[in-house]
Amino acid sequence: MSKLEGQEQFDIEAFRRRVSDGVASTPDPHEPVELNPLARQVAEQFRDENYSPAMLIGQYRLIEFLLMLAVGLATELFFGPSERSLAVRFCIIGAGSALVVLLLQLADAYQIPSIRAPSRTRKRLVGSWLLGIAISVGLLMAADGAPTTTGLILWVFGGAAVLLVERFLIAFGIRNWSRNGIMERRAVIVGGGQPAKELARALERQPDNDIRICGIFDDRGNDRSPEVVAGYPKLGTFAELVEFSRLARIDMLIIALPPTAEDRILQLIRKLWVLPVDIRLAAHANRLRFRPRAYSHVGSVPMFDIFDKPIRDWDSVAKRAFDIFFSLLAIFFLWPIMLGVALAVKFTSPGPILFVQKRHGFNNEIINVLKFRSMYTHLSDPTAKLAVTKGDARVTPVGRFIRKSSLDELPQFFNVLRGNLSLVGPRPHAVQAQTGDRKYVDVVESYFARHRVKPGVTGWAQINGLRGEIDTDEKIRARITYDLDYIENWSLLFDLKILFLTPIRLLNTDNAY
Repeated sequence: MSKLEGQEQFDIEAFRRRVSDGVASTPDPHEPVELNPLARQVAEQFRDENYSPAMLIGQYRLIEFLLMLAVGLATELFFGPSERSLAVRFCIIGAGSALVVLLLQLADAYQIPSIRAPSRTRKRLVGSWLLGIAISVGLLMAADGAPTTTGLILWVFGGAAVLLVERFLIAFGIRNWSRNGIMERRAVIVGGGQPAKELARALERQPDNDIRICGIFDDRGNDRSPEVVAGYPKLGTFAELVEFSRLARIDMLIIALPPTAEDRILQLIRKLWVLPVDIRLAAHANRLRFRPRAYSHVGSVPMFDIFDKPIRDWDSVAKRAFDIFFSLLAIFFLWPIMLGVALAVKFTSPGPILFVQKRHGFNNEIINVLKFRSMYTHLSDPTAKLAVTKGDARVTPVGRFIRKSSLDELPQFFNVLRGNLSLVGPRPHAVQAQTGDRKYVDVVESYFARHRVKPGVTGWAQINGLRGEIDTDEKIRARITYDLDYIENWSLLFDLKILFLTPIRLLNTDNAY
């Protein structure tokens, strides 16, 4: 490695440290900025959910495995030795089908360009299939004998035909989805002028590109940053970008500024890191060349990774499955307690059993969170501007007990099943929640960064003793610190740890009123 290379790598790491140090000490905007009519019109076009290519590829592997398994089992059932057990057939052919998928993966046949153009990968498809067949037949022969010659021919040619036909059908579907905007990564270019033009052109030149550029945002005037760059409109300023990204469900922000403009990039990132998106710094026009591992790529366009979207693609699927399974389990075991609490609330004070409160959810969206009512109806405070304190006269006798024991939170399992809460995550705060006379966002820098993931019924802060009343600035700062630590270190095992520690930590009721 040359001295220059080493210096460049040092500069990247130093910049990332500056980003990490800087974002933790910078306030976020208090209120969303009103979008201009053009930006709002464009954002409305992208409100629908898009389909992640990573999710598609994972499902595609499963489909091809099942197809290969079906072809092999059909051949075995009709042409294999009748004395062979179904369990042996299933295990051997299942292993062979999994091997075919593995070989296709090793042959890069599950890359989006390969799936879109199956004619390029015909040899790899057939070669992987034949090798998988050969190993499966060898295992069957070792078990009880191979299929008949007719069965083997049908298996080899039938499976190959199914693979090829299925690949061409999927390729047609993907091209159609791409045209209709269903399968794409939505991106915004941050920064205008010539750098943005060069970046847009570089992305457009990529074959089978899955990036949809939704527009450009820049603070500079039209004399230095034209209203239209490479055919893409300038939709607004950096202040409007946060609201636009939330509304349009943007996947990636690409900063089109030279890496040497560190101060300006840092100012941008301090505004943008609160969003649940990938943040990249374009490096296509950078004359310096870093180590290959310093880059990620969109096609062949190099990028520096600044921030990654947390809990994405299959991680989000795994977390959702985790939520559904344990929520159903909790409801199954806790329904008698929930019924008892509901009856106690109903017959000890007039009013509804449930209390619905608007709170901040994922991506700063407003969600309705369910709780058992713990206050007298005429004294309830849906805004939570006035926090509940020790001996609060607004709380009913039953409400005091269920708040201390957190039984009032049990209806939130239904929020989890509905999908607007997770079992584990940063606890959702009421929209108007505040400490003293200041909203949390006025107290805590980068408060909205906790909304990059779905909020939870329980969280890392709560099992570390931070539950109940928030009456000082230090308490809300401590909660946010734990919330951000959870987001950065998330794993299913971490969720499991928090989930099983929660009942134990609930025994500490010092701050729960």
